[in-house]
Amino acid sequence: MLALLTATLTGGAPAMAQQDCGGGDAVVTGSQQQGFTTSYRGQTVYQGESYIVATWEAVGSLTPGRTSQESVSVMASGWIGHHTIDLPSHTSFEVCGIMDVGNTTGRGAIEAFGATDVAIPHLTMTGSPWFGLHFGAVRGLHLGQITLDLTGGLGVRFDRESPDSISVVMDRIHVSGTDNHGVETWNVNGLDIGAVIARDVGYAGLLLNNTRNARIGLVDGHNVATGTGYATFRVANTAGRAADGGYDTNVVVDKVVAHGGGRGIFCVSQSGGLHVGEVELSGTGGNAVLIENCYNVTLASGTVDGGGEVRIASRSEFPLTRDVSITLEVDGTSVRESPCGENITWRITGDAPQHIC
Repeated sequence: MLALLTATLTGGAPAMAQQDCGGGDAVVTGSQQQGFTTSYRGQTVYQGESYIVATWEAVGSLTPGRTSQESVSVMASGWIGHHTIDLPSHTSFEVCGIMDVGNTTGRGAIEAFGATDVAIPHLTMTGSPWFGLHFGAVRGLHLGQITLDLTGGLGVRFDRESPDSISVVMDRIHVSGTDNHGVETWNVNGLDIGAVIARDVGYAGLLLNNTRNARIGLVDGHNVATGTGYATFRVANTAGRAADGGYDTNVVVDKVVAHGGGRGIFCVSQSGGLHVGEVELSGTGGNAVLIENCYNVTLASGTVDGGGEVRIASRSEFPLTRDVSITLEVDGTSVRESPCGENITWRITGDAPQHIC
């Protein structure tokens, strides 16, 4: 049996704690060997053996009904078991150690639903959750420096059945080892992402579903979506379509990098309004680029080196792909437009055979 766990408000973070992490209103300290203590503004509210209970008590100790943000800093590392941490409005929750998580069907290890002004400034998570982070109908969500070093599950998921989430910011998400997507959004209006770094991810690195008004710096995938129809960067299910049905440019990405894996970039199912400034795609197992039933899509510059072909296509159940401009240097693979789209502009250099309309 574990000894009684102890820690204090001023206890030091583990050696692997993240820079500038700590100093919350409620603090969890200790270890699996020594035990855990939760303090709220210097007052101890929990001492015991359970990492998850210590964490729940930290969140629960914050001021009820608050209208401004209070913060939790989990300095300790530990396993939360097959449980979920729910974050209410006006909560900042950070993990300065390493949080190892179990798997609860349909749930996230950390969740926020219908909440406003929630932040996760720092987090390192391991384990194989159903979802690492799970959100729906949130407003003003900020994810900071997030590392999801997983052995299964899905990294970050916005719920498909929930109303729109508004004003979501992600600074940097590094996700590896999932057997599902790295980051998947549904129903987000107003999205700002600095970078999604995906390594050895089973499905898409970053997948935007029914998401609009997005600004993304970098999507970088290595060995992402191998053997699947997914891609390092995928937009689907009317992503980029405005409420009035239009496709003015509103999903802007600075750069997409894909090395190996499945597809590189995939736009599908009546999505669009997409501008990608630069691509760097090599050795993809599926299409380097596939634009299928999408509208107003621009790939402004970059390179494709080997791998699957660059293709514009359409399925019969949706209107033809239209208003697409692709400017790329393509070597070691082919370029194809089949069936023909409408108002398609190709500016292709390199040695690629071209089969276009």
